[in-house]
Amino acid sequence: DLEYARNMARRNIDVFLQAKVDRIVVASAGCSATMKEYPELLAGDPEYSSKAESFSRMTVDITEFLAGLPLEQPTGTVSRRVTYQDPCHLAHAQGITSQPRTILASIPGVELVEMEQSSMCCGGAGYYSLVQREMAEKVLGTKMGNISATGAEQVVTANPGCMVQLEQGLRAMGDRSKVVHVVDLLDEAYRAEEAG
Repeated sequence: DLEYARNMARRNIDVFLQAKVDRIVVASAGCSATMKEYPELLAGDPEYSSKAESFSRMTVDITEFLAGLPLEQPTGTVSRRVTYQDPCHLAHAQGITSQPRTILASIPGVELVEMEQSSMCCGGAGYYSLVQREMAEKVLGTKMGNISATGAEQVVTANPGCMVQLEQGLRAMGDRSKVVHVVDLLDEAYRAEEAG
């Protein structure tokens, strides 16, 4: 429903531009990818096309934002072997792959084990897993095999949709591990630092 999407985009643009913020930091790769595409969505709109350009330039994924800061490395240790799932909306739509890994590398005790085809879709793809269940389960099955092969204790990603899909895959395999966002792991390290 492109017209509904355009109306929502206009509303978001109005709210954030009126707030006079410098940056719009988004913790959902699917959302940041869409928000960066507002100029395309509103290209023919004489009132909003230039506003959409400004809005898009202000929008950053949280991993992109944090990796671009002089981030104080946590001193709290998170002793854990993890693997990272590149969300499609982050890796393919935004070209952001090194920044989440930079953040993970800054966390003392974290051992990142790369999985095969880390940027291959997990099968979530927004609501794809609901409307194309059989195909989504096949894609997820491949992803679960790649995750298992790493021997990681935890899966880390940067998109809530991927988190839900991956947790469903882990539960189907009898694994009760919690999938976490990159920023959750960083927060855990800072909290360990405060507690220590």
